[in-house]
Amino acid sequence: MGSDNRARHVAIIMDGNGRWAKRHHLPRAMGHQRGVEAVRKLVRSLDSTGLECLTLYAFSSENWKRPEEEIGDLMNLMRRFIKSDLPEFVANDVRLKIIGDWKGLDPDIVKMLEDALEQTAKGSRTLAVALNYGSQQEIARAASKAAAAGEITPETIAAHLDTADLPPLDLLIRTSGEVRLSNFLLWQAAYAEMWFTDVLWPEFTPRHLAAALEEFAKRERRYGGR
Repeated sequence: MGSDNRARHVAIIMDGNGRWAKRHHLPRAMGHQRGVEAVRKLVRSLDSTGLECLTLYAFSSENWKRPEEEIGDLMNLMRRFIKSDLPEFVANDVRLKIIGDWKGLDPDIVKMLEDALEQTAKGSRTLAVALNYGSQQEIARAASKAAAAGEITPETIAAHLDTADLPPLDLLIRTSGEVRLSNFLLWQAAYAEMWFTDVLWPEFTPRHLAAALEEFAKRERRYGGR
């Protein structure tokens, strides 16, 4: 469709931290730390992408099945990331949004997130982070709310999704060579374009995102039409 086919909302399944660590003979915690560095670089590049929203799959509702030590490492990493990067979010006009059942996380993390949401509320570009998120659960919650309001239609369900205030999803990216959605944005991805790469998440850079956006701009989106 040409270069005027600009993406407004991109979501990424950040996969491959553990494999990156194994490949480099490092503990998994180091893979997660390098993954956070990749997030940081991407957020810093948002201004140059033209995106209105970037949504990242950070911690799924299924991730609780991982070893307790790894979960602890991930939660501590989240604490450090919020503390260190919040001022940068504010300075770069980035609004933080959390999707998923994030209030089920540790109370101190919930408090930190609430403060971060308040401090970044006026940002012009959105970084949405999926925490304790599962798309099937999200759809079930939205359908329940729609039913309670008196009508279940695609429109009323969409209005009660965690992403209701975000632009429609244009492009979904998954790293590390896996080709599945893993219970992420199932409803929102109904007509999104997909882009899969073998690059492991810690090695994903703004250059890779730019390549995905360039590929997206060339695609013709038919939304079921011809």
